[in-house]
Amino acid sequence: MEQLNHIAGVIALTMGVAWASGINLYAAIAVLGILGSTGNMTLPPDLQILANPLVIGAAIVMYVVEFFADKVPGVDTGWDTLHTFIRIPAGALLAAGAVGEVNAAVSLAAAILGGSVAAGTHAAKAGTRMLINTSPEPVTNWIASVAEDIAVIGGVWAAVKHPWIFILFFILFLLLMIWLMPKIWKGLKLIFRKIGGLVGFHREKEEVTEARAEIGEGEGDLQKRLSALKKMYDERLISEEEYETKRKELLGLL
Repeated sequence: MEQLNHIAGVIALTMGVAWASGINLYAAIAVLGILGSTGNMTLPPDLQILANPLVIGAAIVMYVVEFFADKVPGVDTGWDTLHTFIRIPAGALLAAGAVGEVNAAVSLAAAILGGSVAAGTHAAKAGTRMLINTSPEPVTNWIASVAEDIAVIGGVWAAVKHPWIFILFFILFLLLMIWLMPKIWKGLKLIFRKIGGLVGFHREKEEVTEARAEIGEGEGDLQKRLSALKKMYDERLISEEEYETKRKELLGLL
């Protein structure tokens, strides 16, 4: 039973640090460092550096910066975008270090799984934040940010002190993420479509469709149709070849 608990502890810590890194890397490092430096846990050899006061101090400073950046709609999305290149590799490194003194294959497997978990939680966080930012009021954003901070701090603590409970929570989270990610992606596509409409992409397509209908199918005199064709060409909505071909077709009606 003791060996089983040890294995559960290693799994919980490995997946816990990866999971937390994808949401708030600096909070995860700070919590591990504080727990290690105060004797509330024994850090694996490769993670003992986290208990160094300089590392803890740097993590706390960056956590404070993220705490405020994460509460501002728009800024939080930019922050998440930048941290795509930080959270995921850091999650992989922390997961590899959390397995302790094992052979290289186990460490590499932990790094692969940890990086994947960190990527998943990061994508879920960044995606939901983009959806939340479409709301005009800031309260929802603040609530989500505070909830994430509490979840990370509580999750890392649970992974260290109550590994079985964390493993159960982690499995439920993975199931929730699998169910939620398609819905997040669907919402993001809708947002991008609306943004595209604002900058004129959809308007341009509508103009092309309307102009083509006016030229090819619309009724009216030939001069009007030729003018519409020339306007499309001048606005670079059709190529020169398309313009000449259609113009000849219209002139052939004379």
